[in-house]
Amino acid sequence: MARDQVDMTPVNSRDELVAWFEAGCKPKEKFRVGTEHEKFAFTVDGHRPVPYGGPRGIRALLDGMQHLLGWEPIMEGENIIGLADVTGGGAISLEPGGQFELSGAPVETIHQTCNELMAHLAQIREIAKPLGIGFLGIGMTPSWSRADMPMMPKGRYKIMTNYMPKVGTLGLDMMYRTCTVQSNHDFSSEPDMVKKLRVALALQPVGTALFANSPFTEGKPNGLVSFRSEIWRDTDNARAGMLPWAFESGMGFERYADYALDVPMYFVKRGDQYIDVSGKSFRDHLAGKLLPGERATISDWANHISTIFPEVRLKRYIEMRGSDGGPWRRLPSLPAFWVGLIYDDANLDACWEIVKDWTANERQKLRDDVPRLGFKAEIRGRTLLELTQQTLILAEKGLVRRKRLDHNGRDETRYLRPLQEIVARGITPAEELLGFYHGKWNGSVDPVYDEFAY
Repeated sequence: MARDQVDMTPVNSRDELVAWFEAGCKPKEKFRVGTEHEKFAFTVDGHRPVPYGGPRGIRALLDGMQHLLGWEPIMEGENIIGLADVTGGGAISLEPGGQFELSGAPVETIHQTCNELMAHLAQIREIAKPLGIGFLGIGMTPSWSRADMPMMPKGRYKIMTNYMPKVGTLGLDMMYRTCTVQSNHDFSSEPDMVKKLRVALALQPVGTALFANSPFTEGKPNGLVSFRSEIWRDTDNARAGMLPWAFESGMGFERYADYALDVPMYFVKRGDQYIDVSGKSFRDHLAGKLLPGERATISDWANHISTIFPEVRLKRYIEMRGSDGGPWRRLPSLPAFWVGLIYDDANLDACWEIVKDWTANERQKLRDDVPRLGFKAEIRGRTLLELTQQTLILAEKGLVRRKRLDHNGRDETRYLRPLQEIVARGITPAEELLGFYHGKWNGSVDPVYDEFAY
């Protein structure tokens, strides 16, 4: 979750909120890609969650990272809660249960994404190793209970923790016990945004299956390949889901702004203070009905947009949100897959041809089936595995046409290899983990902390 925005320019009208999205449009040559990934911190001794405080806690880790990198600390009161590269690079932030997130910089190529990831993991290991902290790449904590999880000292999380049980049964699991990888992509115009958003929503189950990696809960198989994806079905349906209205005529920046105006808010931030407005609408805030004497600001809008959680989210770019966290080698594969599909005009058109006739019910059923069935889920008589094979071939062709070469003259297609291996096996990463659990791990999830640590 990125750092909270600071732009106290007052907002006077809905049109200004629409214009905020529209300002994301950029010419194709300026397209970038950003990658965000979360990982669980664990104690190397005993494989337990890492608390915030103490000599070997998350705070000590952030302090060490700050000294190493020289990044600006993000503070909340007395507590360091993240780091920002003020030169326009990435940021490090904390999820509610201490999951450690790298929000990567917007870069031109997947080669740069990979370099950024490698540098980050090397830096974090340097600081974490003396503290006895390891990091695990998986979609949901394999062994810890909700009660085991520490709570990071962030005001927004306190408000969300109180609100979540009112609107769904699994929201606290989402906050404290899951990790994701997501990629962020640009658009050139309103029609380009609409087409990309629709294609991404329809095909998000492909991303869920390719990265499905959360088959364990509290030390046992949970019957799913992506429990993280299942959690989103009962977190808060007013702010999650497949956005069926995005496929209706008239879709554009205005339609998304109108949707966001009515998604319940969590908080308004003034200075260091988080004011709990959970359940209230931005529409009322814009009309001056929420906080007497306080006008809505650009910051309020940007922060509110960051607390809406559909499968694909619109900000000033498009966020792919359907995938579980996983091992480091697979992380650059997500931006590579989506760049190959949606930054290539022929592929974007080809993908739209595949999905344009699907009904809202068909899209929803595919999304609902994938956490349980993975590649065996079906749409229109085709398995998701067949659809994944088709889109992966397109993505590879798109990356070949992009011709973004590294210093050894290699293009970006090599980052698809982990996904091509998954498709060749025909099973999700979660099913591979389950095979280990029932085989060489002898019914224990504990070896995951060694074999899948960064």
